[in-house]
Amino acid sequence: MSVSMLNKMHMNGYDVLSVSNGPWRVCTQGDQLGAFASREEALAFAAALPGYKSRAKRPASNQTTVK
Repeated sequence: MSVSMLNKMHMNGYDVLSVSNGPWRVCTQGDQLGAFASREEALAFAAALPGYKSRAKRPASNQTTVK
């Protein structure tokens, strides 16, 4: 039985991770944005992206318009 190894970092609000010496991936909580052969490439890609902040789920507001 083999054990998976997880390497995880954060850059600009993005997760930069590698599982079991596989490709380095740049992700948000819901999306994978790219996969790279080296950690340096993945970190450079994450650094080039605009800062990421997860959006809070807000209920729809019931705005009334005055006529």
